Order: sequence, then C-alpha cells, then structure tokens
Amino acid sequence: MGNPARKMIRRLILQLIASMLLTVVFLSFFDRIYDAVIRMAYRYPSLRLFQIVNSLGGVRIIVPLMAGALVIVFMCLFNLPRYLYYGKILRSVERVSSGDVRETIPVQQNNELTDLARGINGLVRRMHASLEEERRAEQTKNELITNMSHDLRTPLTSLMGYLELVDQDRYRDEVELRHYVAIANEKAVRLNELIRDLFDYTRMQNRQLPSERHPIDLAELAGQLLTEYRLSLLEQGMEGRMSRPAGMLQVLGDARQLTRVFENLLSNAMHYGKSGKFIDMTVRREGQTAVAEIINYGDPIPSVDLPYVFDRFYRVEKSRSEHTGGSGLGLAIAKGIIEGHGGSIEAQSDEGRTVFRFRLPLLDNQQLKKS
Repeated sequence: MGNPARKMIRRLILQLIASMLLTVVFLSFFDRIYDAVIRMAYRYPSLRLFQIVNSLGGVRIIVPLMAGALVIVFMCLFNLPRYLYYGKILRSVERVSSGDVRETIPVQQNNELTDLARGINGLVRRMHASLEEERRAEQTKNELITNMSHDLRTPLTSLMGYLELVDQDRYRDEVELRHYVAIANEKAVRLNELIRDLFDYTRMQNRQLPSERHPIDLAELAGQLLTEYRLSLLEQGMEGRMSRPAGMLQVLGDARQLTRVFENLLSNAMHYGKSGKFIDMTVRREGQTAVAEIINYGDPIPSVDLPYVFDRFYRVEKSRSEHTGGSGLGLAIAKGIIEGHGGSIEAQSDEGRTVFRFRLPLLDNQQLKKS
C-alpha cells in the first residue's frame, strides 16, 4: 500500500505543478483577450467598469488575481473525483455501521483513499466471517442441545418407567423383576454412552481433550481390540478377521484416544454390517504412513450420505431411534481424534463392502530414540 502521507503529498505537489502550468498557458492568451475587452469598454458605456480597472493599473492588478483564482479552480477540478469518491466511501461506511456487513466499498482511482477502501473492505470481510462463525457456533450449540435432549430423553424415560415398576412392586415374579432390572441397566448403559460421547465431543471441540502421546504399535492395539470384541461379535452372529504385517507399526499417539477410534469404528461396523457376517480389520504400511481399515459387508452407505458420515449428529438412518443408531457423534469424535494426531480418515462404500480407513504418520528411528 505504501506510505499514505507520502503518496498524498506527492499527489498534491503534482496537482499544484499541473495547475500552475495550466494557469500559465491560460494567461498567455490573456493579453489579447484583455485588449479586446478594453476596446469594447471604451466603445460601450455599459462596460465602464473595465475602463476604471484599466485606469487603476489594468493587467498588473488582474493578472495576479486571476492567476491565484485559476490555480485554486484547477486544484479543485483535479480533486473533484477524489471528493466524489470520498462521498461514496462515507456512504458505504454508514451502511456497514448500520449492520449491513455485506456492503463493500468500490475500489477506484489510485490514491490514499483507494488504500483506505481496500483496508475497510478487508475489515468488513473479517467482520462478516466473524459473524458467520458466531452464527454457526450458535446454530451448532442449538443443534447439540436439541439432538442430545432427544437422544437422552428416550432411554431416560424408559429407565424411569421400569424403575417405577420395580419400586411399586408391579411385577408378577422374580423372573419379571430381573427382566425389568436388566432393561433398566441397559438403558443406564445407553445413557452413560451418550453422555460420554457428548462430554468427549465438547472437550474435543474446545481443545480440552487430555492427550498423552507415547509410541504405540498400531497393529498390536488393533489386534487386542478385535480379540476383546470377539464375544460381542459372536452375540451379533458375526466373525472378526485380522490382517497385519509381521513387524511393528509404531505411531506417536494417545492409547486411550486411538482405542476410542477403533471402538467407534468397530461398533459402527457391527451395527450396520450384520447382514455381511464378517468384519475385517487390516493394518499395513504405506511409505511413512500406517493405514488401518475396518471393513464390513452389510448394506452400503448411500452415495448421497457418504460425504457427511463424519459430520456431527449425521446419521444415515434419519429417525434417530436408539435401536437404529448411536448419538451421531461417534464418527465425528473419531475424525477429530485422528486429525488431532496429524492423520486423516475417510469412508468408502459400494455394493460389495463398506470401508472406514484412517492413516497416521509412522515414527522414524530418531523419534523412537527420543521417546
């Protein structure tokens, strides 16, 4: 942009020089015009004023006055576009100050006002972006309250209902009592999962999720988790299969958080891949990256939904029933954790299989020594 004061002084000097040159050119023709006017003045009594001026000194009086007046006139003419542009800027600033943050100032000419217009436009753009971010944050907060209220209310209502039946001894025998208690426990577990998702997501959004990074063998971690899920898979009529390299694939990460990623992806695969009977988990090396895949062979994710599966509260099943999906935060939490570890996550789905794949940078030898 340059120094505005320097540009303004340079412009004024150039305008003054140009005004003086134009004045000189104009006055070079003045003698002829003056002689003609004086001759007419002595011929016509109505022009007697010019006779008086001529008798008092004539050209010696008029020329300095006219020169000064012409310099002022030419300076005003040179600055007229600038004054008009200044008016446009003022009107635009008034509209912005009244709340119209979409208003932009036209960038014209090439002077300090142009720099001012660009600066104000940049300020307005940042203000507009800030207001949009604030609006999105408010909308996100409202969505969070609305969606979580719905998801929490359903199991809480059931839990209170069955506990009320038990409290009022409204059961036929011990078998029915145990059935009510089991359902109440199931709802309590569901509530705990929802609250944990909500708590972790809000802490992640506020960058307050605790993290202790240590070298972790990603293949070993994946194998352990698949073993832990063996019984759950059998209960769902499914089987887990593992494919891993012979060596270690060490990444720098928080074991609890990466475990949460695998758990969320496995739970998602179990829920939506029941018809496929198998869940395959593969871990491999690609260059300096560790790649983990969780694959199920159930119904595919519709292509219209695929780009949004990692968005918060987005669920392929839209009814938000507790029997057909989770809180809608599991995949968003997984994405946040992986990206927080410097990696990336994606989903692919077709008629054959659905793959959730994430990548994490491998530790090199120097990092291993430091660790």
